[in-house]
Amino acid sequence: MGHLDHATFGWLTPVLSYAMACIGAALGLRCTVRALGSTGRSRRNWLLTAASALGTGIWTMHFVAMLGFGVSGTAIRYDVPLTILSLLVAVVVVSAGVFAVGYSRDRNRALLLGGLTTGLGVASMHYIGMAAVRLHGAVRYDPTLVGLSVLIAVAAATAALWAALNIRSPVAVTVASLVMGAAVSSMHYTGMFAVSVHVTPSGSPLPGATAMQFIFPLAVGLGSYLFLTSAFVALSPTAGEREASASAQRPVMGAAR
Repeated sequence: MGHLDHATFGWLTPVLSYAMACIGAALGLRCTVRALGSTGRSRRNWLLTAASALGTGIWTMHFVAMLGFGVSGTAIRYDVPLTILSLLVAVVVVSAGVFAVGYSRDRNRALLLGGLTTGLGVASMHYIGMAAVRLHGAVRYDPTLVGLSVLIAVAAATAALWAALNIRSPVAVTVASLVMGAAVSSMHYTGMFAVSVHVTPSGSPLPGATAMQFIFPLAVGLGSYLFLTSAFVALSPTAGEREASASAQRPVMGAAR
């Protein structure tokens, strides 16, 4: 039985992964708030931004945490296509949930269906990402902890969509994003504690890429996307600010005539 270490770099990866989850949640909530105050193409674009922020934030949280994952007695590699698939799954299923909430007339039904779909999608992202792990040995899972991680994912997704519908103030969004970051991190580590590895020592090379060759550059790229998008959202005027600006210009234009 190989000894599993979930923090080979100490507190660096857990703290950084939590920060990524919080940033993705905060950005997704702010974009959804903007979307619900918009119409037409603007609503669609804000919802797309919200979904990409939430999806990439959750995925980045998972794989930044995985940078600190190690198993004694074996090296670890990652299957590149499966890892990319896990990212696509995260973005697609979060998009389904966000658009269901953004366009549905029955918000309660959309919240329940969207939360269930998104939560199952997030859990799928996690376990597809784990399926991408290559090591010398066999990976096993505790079914009880796996089930608990899925329940946490569904609860976290439902809470995120509820917050998107009901929270407006920046302070409330900040608090909600901190709670969501904790929920996503809890789901990840619950799933990781379900893992056990029976190591089979071998000198043969493992297929796939190392975390630093593939996961780290991709996580840095997605993290940069989150930061740049956060700056864009922060600098973009809200619907209320645009209306106020338009109202302020009308008297000036009228006086000029």
